[in-house]
Amino acid sequence: MATKVTVRGNLDQALRKFKQKVARDGVPSECRKREAYDKPGVRRRAAKKEGIKNSQKRNRANNRDN
Repeated sequence: MATKVTVRGNLDQALRKFKQKVARDGVPSECRKREAYDKPGVRRRAAKKEGIKNSQKRNRANNRDN
């Protein structure tokens, strides 16, 4: 779980690399998800809404290709 970044001269560049590694591991999204409890029904509704949004986006992309 420990993320290491070596600093060789430029601290800003090392900080940027660290932030990229942490984001790739999914830490910020996991923290946001655990900030508050969501009831199962609310979670289901949000997932359904997200699925509808993704399918509409896919349909728009497919229609542009034709």
